[in-house]
Amino acid sequence: MKVTSYPSPNFDERPKGVLIETAVIHYTDMETAKLALERLSDSKAKVSAHYLVDVDGTIYQLVPDEKRAWHAGLSCWRGRENVNHFSIGIELQNPGHVHFLQHCCWSPYPLPQMEALVVLLTDLTGRHPIQPCDIVGHSDIAPARKQDPGPHFDWKWLAERGFGKNLNK
Repeated sequence: MKVTSYPSPNFDERPKGVLIETAVIHYTDMETAKLALERLSDSKAKVSAHYLVDVDGTIYQLVPDEKRAWHAGLSCWRGRENVNHFSIGIELQNPGHVHFLQHCCWSPYPLPQMEALVVLLTDLTGRHPIQPCDIVGHSDIAPARKQDPGPHFDWKWLAERGFGKNLNK
């Protein structure tokens, strides 16, 4: 797996002894990956993710897995609060609801991006005890305030490849 480093200063230490057991999928909600990378690496923004996957399948790593990236905010998964403690954050380049508000349509996720996501998830689940059903969207861990990865994210397609929350449905 080829990963391009794009370091972000927006992280801190995970609590001692906490395992990485969840992967959270986000959309960038920005028009380009360049803009998203700049925002995710801006120390004033105080937001980051471990990885960003561009529409062409390029994978960027912003924060080392063992560090706590600031991607989830106020969140809860399976009764555990502060999902940043035990998760990996993955941003997918997609204009999200900003594009929807401007153009009245949601942007799809291109196949090269989805295939790169599968490669990344295969790597992550091989290195961390992340169960396929604990690969979730930001909307799953913060449903009152987040909608990403949005209605065009193909959870069924991802589940057919062995990953994602739809495996338990």
